[in-house]
Amino acid sequence: MDNKQLTVLTIDQLEEHVADGQTVAGLDLGTKTIGIAISDRGFSFANPRTVLRRSKFTHDAQDLLKALKTDNVGAIVIGLPINMDGSEGPRVQATRAFVRNMEKLTDLPFIYWDERLSTVAAERVLIGMDVSRQKRAERIDSAAAAFILQGALDRLQSLRQETDADGNSFE
Repeated sequence: MDNKQLTVLTIDQLEEHVADGQTVAGLDLGTKTIGIAISDRGFSFANPRTVLRRSKFTHDAQDLLKALKTDNVGAIVIGLPINMDGSEGPRVQATRAFVRNMEKLTDLPFIYWDERLSTVAAERVLIGMDVSRQKRAERIDSAAAAFILQGALDRLQSLRQETDADGNSFE
């Protein structure tokens, strides 16, 4: 067994694991697709990217890692589909298994993020923008990934402000 560092972090550990100039990815892991969003370098805004169609894990992983490399990603926030009552079902287990398998292929750290209502919120925004049902189906996973990532980025900003109020540096 190699002595690789644990690659699952909490949001408050994110900045110490991402190099200057890198971005953060947000993932919405579906059974048929993987929605992707990428942050700006200042970790303020989540921008949806093209959805990846899923096939086999090895193919999915290669496509995902290639896309993340293109955007100079330093960490990944992945939506954890916790049930509304807080319990964890089969989709949470599948997400954790995906991360365990990805850990064998990359040193990029993962952060689990509660994604309850992210797809609902994304769909409401797309409907509000008068996006057709067909186009919504194509964009919903990346829009949900953007909501997941934006939630994490907003929490990161909040942590920075808390730290600044205490007079301590977050860096």
